[in-house]
Amino acid sequence: MSARNNLRCVLDLLMERLIIIGSGCAGLTAAIYAARANLSPLVLEGRHPGGQLSTTTLVENYPGFPEGIDGPQLILNMHKQAEKFGARFSYAEATDFDASNRHIRIKSDDEWLETEAVIIASGASARYLGLENEEKLIGHGLTSCATCDGAFYKNVPVCVVGGGDSAAEESLFLTRFASKVYLIHRRDTMRASKIMQARVFANKKIEPVWNTVVTEYIPDENGEMRAVRLRNVKTSEEQELAVACVFVAIGHDPNTKAYRGKLEMDGDGYLIMKNLVESRHPGVFVAGDVADRVYKQAVTAAGSGCAAAMDAEKYLSAVESSK
Repeated sequence: MSARNNLRCVLDLLMERLIIIGSGCAGLTAAIYAARANLSPLVLEGRHPGGQLSTTTLVENYPGFPEGIDGPQLILNMHKQAEKFGARFSYAEATDFDASNRHIRIKSDDEWLETEAVIIASGASARYLGLENEEKLIGHGLTSCATCDGAFYKNVPVCVVGGGDSAAEESLFLTRFASKVYLIHRRDTMRASKIMQARVFANKKIEPVWNTVVTEYIPDENGEMRAVRLRNVKTSEEQELAVACVFVAIGHDPNTKAYRGKLEMDGDGYLIMKNLVESRHPGVFVAGDVADRVYKQAVTAAGSGCAAAMDAEKYLSAVESSK
């Protein structure tokens, strides 16, 4: 074998074929499909493996689990399934990115990795209020997803924090279950579209609480949400409001800091796609909430992870045949 061919073999050993960034539903589904296609993907799990599902106590709307399944258990099952087929995992976070050459470079903590293709499935993080006990209460009466958790709060009072379309939609959805929905907004008018406002105001189960912010979560002796402390921003008057759950609807932030200035994204930081899962840069595929402004569900994230892995396989096959 010639020296050039020897060098190429060494480089091929050092070069990853496919790196998947993220280990939520999108990343793990991509890992399952990619591993079954013999791509031996390397999954960078990040500092919080499992994404948002890892903080969800019970998932009832994921197909195939009529009795529901704990979010962490669903993630663990996916992880085992991907590992079974040959996916490799690294407890590392992608902190920088370079797609200026044909080979993509990803900084994983302090180490630069090279790969022929990448699936970015780093997800989005729900914005919370930054109050004391917040992390402990997530999944115990504090959530950012009415679709995920609303059905657990039948015939009890709940509150929604926010004033945009998301807050309006969450409030209306929750009226199917809750006995009362308090819509807490720091201003005296909503930012939601006129049609959404009209629906909110027409629903007798929803009670707006204007010019008000949540200043404290009050758990019971079991660590479950019992009430919130409110403060009127104009009068500074405080009150305690008994609720079984707080639904925070003040937006999400896509986890795209590492790709700023490197890949195309909109003003809110969501990656811009050429089609369903393909970015505008060759070899870069995207799955899940990192590009999804609308649905943000485990099942849609999983579906896009499947599509990203299948498109990445086609791309890598074309690259291999051109060598």
